[in-house]
Amino acid sequence: MLLALFQPDIPQNLGAALRLGACLDVGIHVIEPCGFPLSDKAIRRAAMDYGDPAEVTRHAGWADFAAAGLGRIVLFTTRGATPLHDFAFSPNDVLLFGRESAGVPDEVHEAADERVIIPLSPGRRSFNVTVSAAIGLSEALRQTGLFPAA
Repeated sequence: MLLALFQPDIPQNLGAALRLGACLDVGIHVIEPCGFPLSDKAIRRAAMDYGDPAEVTRHAGWADFAAAGLGRIVLFTTRGATPLHDFAFSPNDVLLFGRESAGVPDEVHEAADERVIIPLSPGRRSFNVTVSAAIGLSEALRQTGLFPAA
């Protein structure tokens, strides 16, 4: 199971995602360009003391990421069709989350193998991207039995 972030806008959210990946032993893929300068030093700073154990792979753009063929791409989107708890995850899924400011472009939306929505209370728009990633990843790990041992 992998977590992918499409062109993140906010370095603190990337840092939180890196900590999430490190704590749950899930690799993080960053699809650039980011909305902030991204270097190995910036990744370590954003992740604080969790940066070293987090497995981070950078992709120069969507085409590079898509060409890597990492697994079934499950896009979390507010335009999703399948509610999170009705979706069957697989161990080799790549959970993809869009930009904080704009989600993903239509090209990426259409390229996803599956689309999932996290149901919200009426009148609410969305969660913070890292909160969404934690919710989605937790459900995927639960379903597949891949949570780290306690």
